[in-house]
Amino acid sequence: MSNQTPLVAPPKKRGRLYAIIAIAVVVVAAIVIAITVAVSSGSNSSDDDAAAAGDNAITEGRGSADEPVRIGVVGASDPQWEPYIAAAKDAGISIELVDFTDYAQPNPALTEGDLDLNQFQHIIYLAQYNVSADADLTPIGATAIYPLSLYSTKYTSVDDIQEGETVAVPNDASNLARGLLVLQSAGLVELADGGSPFSTIDDVLPSSKVKVTTLDAALTPTSLPDVAAAIINNDFVTDAGLTSDDAIATDDPTDASAQPYINIFAARAEDKDDKVLLELVDIFQTTAAVTDGVIEASGDTAVLATTPVSELEESLAATEKSYTAAQ
Repeated sequence: MSNQTPLVAPPKKRGRLYAIIAIAVVVVAAIVIAITVAVSSGSNSSDDDAAAAGDNAITEGRGSADEPVRIGVVGASDPQWEPYIAAAKDAGISIELVDFTDYAQPNPALTEGDLDLNQFQHIIYLAQYNVSADADLTPIGATAIYPLSLYSTKYTSVDDIQEGETVAVPNDASNLARGLLVLQSAGLVELADGGSPFSTIDDVLPSSKVKVTTLDAALTPTSLPDVAAAIINNDFVTDAGLTSDDAIATDDPTDASAQPYINIFAARAEDKDDKVLLELVDIFQTTAAVTDGVIEASGDTAVLATTPVSELEESLAATEKSYTAAQ
């Protein structure tokens, strides 16, 4: 019987071995399945993320990552631009802001093709540029109307300004004329023929209460210690440490006569129907974070505008005609 014992023992050993092998196989299989599921899940997640981020992204041409829409602005740090860039990206459009400190630069840059759009000016400014440069830039969307105001660090009322003192106004033609109209409304100057959107420094009559000097728009805030008051464009009010509440005189942006002062997106005439550019206008007008930023940047004074492009074009044409006649 002892000789048979070894014959019975081996199957028991094989059983334990088989059990160990079976367990190992199950464990390995489980690991393989787990890895496969994880990889598949990760792949799906990546695909979902990619789809969410880029299904509608422009992959070539204007608005793509390789050819972002270049938009010229004055004040790229203003609060509307960061959410605008993000909203454009969500719509699949890449944009690049080109910041200028001088109003005289964005229109020539657009005309020469260095920009696709600019957004810094109102219709009167564009009309004067088109006529002077024989250009054909055109509005493709409205943004807002901004009041133009008079500020002083010496006086809290225009009534306190003394006769014969000096007041500064921006020297670019459209804002100079508008500034003179603000001064006339405040009783500080008298303008020939009652003034117009094209009045110049030569139209200030000798009977005016104050003298008027012209400066680059960016320099009017720094002139405040040296003058009785200064007309300061909205772009430079905050940088000067001022708020709209500090203004001692202003015009009314809600008045119908203010339409030529609507700020716009401008493009070359050949691009006025470009779908990407028009979509960017729509994003600007309909994104709450963007319009909130516009109002914040203006010190809560901006009046948002969605004026139809046809009306903007009509206003531009009429203004160009009037400006040409005034020359």
